[in-house]
Amino acid sequence: MKIKLNTINDISSFTTACGNYYEGEIDIKQGRQIIDGKSILGIYSLNLLKPLDVSINANNKDVEQNFYNFIKKWYTDEE
Repeated sequence: MKIKLNTINDISSFTTACGNYYEGEIDIKQGRQIIDGKSILGIYSLNLLKPLDVSINANNKDVEQNFYNFIKKWYTDEE
């Protein structure tokens, strides 16, 4: 899912949720870079003017669905 984190609060909320509420690996991909979704410094190293491609790999499909429902508020269809 492509998202766009526009504010410092968006980034903080996203990384806090990734670290505290979701099991599994959460990857953020931009170009050739892949960053751990739990890493606030990693996210700041990306170009936040462009969309981020986010994916989760969890054993529990409910966890995956809950995660995608949570990040839906940042969804973008930009390329």
